[in-house]
Amino acid sequence: MESVGKKMNPSFWKGKKVFLTGHTGFKGSWLSLWLNLHGAKVRGYALKPPTQPSLFDEAKLGSHVDSVIGDIADLNRLRRAAEDFQPDIILHMAAQPLVRLSYEQPVETYRTNVLGTVHILEVARAMKNARVLINVTTDKVYENREWKRAYREEDRLGGWDPYSNSKACSELVTDSYRKSFFSKDSRLSIASARSGNVIGGGDWAKDRLIPDLVRAFSAKQEAVIRYPQAVRPWQHVLEPLHGYLTLAEAMWSGKNKFDGAWNFGPPPQLSKPVAWVADRMTHIWPGEARWKLAGGKHFHEAQNLTLNSRKSQSQLDWQSSLSIQQTIDWICEWYIARLDGQPVSSVTEKQIRRYEELIQAKCS
Repeated sequence: MESVGKKMNPSFWKGKKVFLTGHTGFKGSWLSLWLNLHGAKVRGYALKPPTQPSLFDEAKLGSHVDSVIGDIADLNRLRRAAEDFQPDIILHMAAQPLVRLSYEQPVETYRTNVLGTVHILEVARAMKNARVLINVTTDKVYENREWKRAYREEDRLGGWDPYSNSKACSELVTDSYRKSFFSKDSRLSIASARSGNVIGGGDWAKDRLIPDLVRAFSAKQEAVIRYPQAVRPWQHVLEPLHGYLTLAEAMWSGKNKFDGAWNFGPPPQLSKPVAWVADRMTHIWPGEARWKLAGGKHFHEAQNLTLNSRKSQSQLDWQSSLSIQQTIDWICEWYIARLDGQPVSSVTEKQIRRYEELIQAKCS
């Protein structure tokens, strides 16, 4: 059964003041560009782009977004950036997002993901105009029991590795602040958004499947994969971002009806083994492209974890709109266009526009 998504309301965002943490990252850069296309006034707060190259730099987002470079763990700097801006909507995406790096830097991971969440919520308490705050976490916040069934918002939180556990802690912090400082009739609506293995053009992170494949293929080298049989709920970056925007619109006038946790995961048919994704990319990529199994021992990584998104489907009318084949095709299109010298900003905007047209066509 084909999924359909909610028709967007671009006019909602025109003139809205959005304070976006993590705007220099992969997902933050896509979201910054999307909000800018619809006339939102975006102030970003984040460290410098975490990778070189980066989508933020190559799309020249610094000229489109009021960019403040700062550490989410620096409460005073964060407070000044927000107070000076007085946002309508706060989208918190700043994070240390990598599982393997969290094993190497557990203290920094907890500092950023837990204390950073405390800081943004503390800052939000003093914002006079803010009506929406969304804390973006991950599907890995759940205590993973390797169930075949998908995880629901009410399932137990946990997390094995420092990254997953720190994001579960971030969820608990969000819930505590909501209960402690914001009543049900509060001016500020607070929610958390959970999505899975997000992939797309412009991702250059270390130890992530798509960037690792692209780097190897571009260098005409054999890509190395750790867990080829691990099944992941693959999702194009525009899918969860569409969910966050849809949720924010609902929260704006929902009078706290939409507070709480929300899953934005793909349907079961989009879950594929790592090897399936790698094989499809090798078939699409121009020239020779190959991969091999990595040797040696590796840190623990969950083998099966999918989200039940019925709540988002029924209450927000949100669903995935891209098939897994389309997702991989769009990703290859993005990276190949960049290799061919096309401007990154125009390639990214083109895919955003196409995605919006797809949603509108399926909703009509």
